[in-house]
Amino acid sequence: MESSQVADVAADITDPRAGLRAVASLRVLADALELRQVEAALRSGMNWQTIADALGVTRQAVHKKYSKRVDPSLLTIRSRT
Repeated sequence: MESSQVADVAADITDPRAGLRAVASLRVLADALELRQVEAALRSGMNWQTIADALGVTRQAVHKKYSKRVDPSLLTIRSRT
């Protein structure tokens, strides 16, 4: 099922069980996409504060969530800049 179809199921309140499963699937997808974007941001030279600002969270929150999940080579690049 495409993500747009999953979103439709998540928004449909006629079948809450299917809707909740769809919401859970979207949450997993959003988390994976956010990680990819954080890695892309680090790769492009953005720092944790700029990433946090874009996500609407604190620098500490984004660092705690992603510092151990991103490609370790990106952290080496960041520490040199």
